[in-house]
Amino acid sequence: MSNAPVDSGRRRFLTATTAVVGGAGCAFAAVPFIASWNPSAKAKAAGAPVEVDISKLEPGQLIRVDWRGQPVWVVNRTQAALDELKAVENQLKDPASDEPQQPEFAKNQYRSLKPEILVAVGLCTHLGCSPTYLPDTFGEQVSGVKSGFFCPCHGSKFDMAGRVFQNVPAGLNLVIPPYTFVDDTTILVGVEEGAA
Repeated sequence: MSNAPVDSGRRRFLTATTAVVGGAGCAFAAVPFIASWNPSAKAKAAGAPVEVDISKLEPGQLIRVDWRGQPVWVVNRTQAALDELKAVENQLKDPASDEPQQPEFAKNQYRSLKPEILVAVGLCTHLGCSPTYLPDTFGEQVSGVKSGFFCPCHGSKFDMAGRVFQNVPAGLNLVIPPYTFVDDTTILVGVEEGAA
């Protein structure tokens, strides 16, 4: 053991320097680690809003787009289809869309922002099959109703507002995703009305 005098100033300097260098090293190591928690570009794109051009959407026509890995239908409903909506309300499980699976703006007879345009997630609320759009032959499924959606997996039936009929396996109406109209011919699916 040495009897040399202890330089406490130097010891404090070396301790502080070691702590600063160690802290900076930890910070440099932590930055990439924390950045790895952010979603990938692919994940961001999967959840991103989808722009839909409806300028060429004819009355009675349905187009499909993908949003968050789900099919979303955009249908230009005919006047005849709109007229049928009120007539079938007594045959529906939730005609007023009281169940909370759609945005507040869709709690109306049309379940949409504009009566003629339906935007709905194209998955049956029973087990997730994709119903078939029957623009002219839905009367084979529901007497007196010309158009609607029929799920071939288990027989669930939905009207042209995506509302489920009684006595079928599906318990809920089709989901209405958040969406907004950018202009008269463009819809942005994934952004709720007023948030764009």
